[in-house]
Amino acid sequence: MNFGTTQQGDPLKLGMRNLYIVPTRFGLLWLAGIGLLQVVAIQLESNGPLLLSFLMLGLFLLTLHLTHFNLQGLEVRSGEPAAGFAGDTLAYPLRLRCRGRCEGLRLRLGPGEPGNARSLAPGEHLLTLPWIPPERGKVRPGTLRLLTTAPLGLFVCWSRWAPPVPQLVIPAPRSGPVGRAPAPVEPEEGGHTSSRGESGGDLWHDLQPHRPEDGAGRLAWKLLAQGRGAHAKRFVAPLAEAPLLTPAAGIPLERALEHLSAAILRLHGEGASYGLVLGPSTIPPGQGPGHRDRCLEALAVAPRSL
Repeated sequence: MNFGTTQQGDPLKLGMRNLYIVPTRFGLLWLAGIGLLQVVAIQLESNGPLLLSFLMLGLFLLTLHLTHFNLQGLEVRSGEPAAGFAGDTLAYPLRLRCRGRCEGLRLRLGPGEPGNARSLAPGEHLLTLPWIPPERGKVRPGTLRLLTTAPLGLFVCWSRWAPPVPQLVIPAPRSGPVGRAPAPVEPEEGGHTSSRGESGGDLWHDLQPHRPEDGAGRLAWKLLAQGRGAHAKRFVAPLAEAPLLTPAAGIPLERALEHLSAAILRLHGEGASYGLVLGPSTIPPGQGPGHRDRCLEALAVAPRSL
């Protein structure tokens, strides 16, 4: 038997093979009290202490099964963790399914003592557990510990499990210098070169629902004629004018990625266009939440050396 080993995979279903139970300190003290009563009953030749000791022993054995049954049949799955920044306390979602009422459940991700006891009714439950990631990247949250001492605290029943779904951890934003990569140079007809956007200065980047204040000039007439609703074109600056962010020279890579993280958040808040160059990888200039998330994910999973 792999006593107390960490279970891998998703989901985890608790049962006889992966639940472990031992007496608590209070349980050992209870056993010592039973033994003391037995000795007193023999020495005094009295049935009262002997009967009390047998009652305590029966309650002890009954609690053993009740504590084990408290977790037996519980199913645990990983949820869909949202991205977060390194150094922050992140929330890792877990989906629990209880076939019966679960009393005194305590959970903990990583080192430290388990959290407060929870009482869960039969059915589905979504819980979030706090943890602090040690580094950036797609990081697993470590070992999940589940335990209970209910109903009387005489036994502790527990299991361990490694949630398989990683959480995206982005470099913490820190103000500082960032580098600017040169805009790509494309050959034009006649052998000339230039840095330009996809369609010159009238580059439109995305569509959004048309509002009265947008005016008729920004209306996507082709989509309207196709019966696909009224949409307005959202224009951005030409790509040649959008900065291509890159790690600043002479700064350690991890610190430079933190500077890039802050710069991306600032440019996104300003509604500006920007691109990102990390070694051989290039994300063309763009804007919007999707572009921001793509750039931040690239920072999170960037190689340790560029």
